[in-house]
Amino acid sequence: MAGNWKMYKAPAETSAFFEAFRPLVAGAAHCEIVICPPFPDLPAAVESTRQTRIMVGAQNLYWVKEGAFTGEVSGPMIRATGATHVIIGHSERRQYFGETDESVLKKTVAALDAGLTPIVCVGERLEHREAGQTETVLCDQCRQGIAGLDAAQFAKIVIAYEPVWAIGTGKTATPEMAAEAHAVIRSEMRARFGPDAAGSVRILYGGSVKPDNVKSLMAQPEIDGVLVGGASLDPVSFAKIVNFPS
Repeated sequence: MAGNWKMYKAPAETSAFFEAFRPLVAGAAHCEIVICPPFPDLPAAVESTRQTRIMVGAQNLYWVKEGAFTGEVSGPMIRATGATHVIIGHSERRQYFGETDESVLKKTVAALDAGLTPIVCVGERLEHREAGQTETVLCDQCRQGIAGLDAAQFAKIVIAYEPVWAIGTGKTATPEMAAEAHAVIRSEMRARFGPDAAGSVRILYGGSVKPDNVKSLMAQPEIDGVLVGGASLDPVSFAKIVNFPS
């Protein structure tokens, strides 16, 4: 159960969030919990989650370890904060910052080399879905990005399916629509890495996930978890999502 805070919260707000959030999920042993705040908040988040099961991730990284790349942050720098995960290829990165399947692959490899767990995002835009191109887009993103990994690398990643038209819009893919897309992704991974690897990889759903729809989403066997945006900013709301079985 992963939370993506996007460009919200300063370090003091981050610490306050975890003060409220920690006791609410203290008994959540059924899942992994990862929260991805902005870069400046990583130290505060790591400090606030010490001796808990909550893990911290970044929202992006650059594929070079160091150098003259003003404004970029490398995998080793993220790992040095104590963070363990990183989101790669989020639709907003693709839409606003020109990320491609090629750069997603480079960043995924760099994250693995730094000892981070990549949460690699794929998903179609509204025009693709309305044109019946969802499967084609997902297969292309998988083939040109994730499929470039070797088997050992693939075993260490998490995939997130996020229909772009459902992110921050209040629209949500129905559980059945989400499950169909997850099945397409898993089928593509099965063709590339084999049935065991494809069965083991965790595929998260992201797109307007809220406390009132998480249970129906998680009832789908193909959905292994969620990547939550706005609802992860509130400790009570995100705790309800994490604790969905209860």
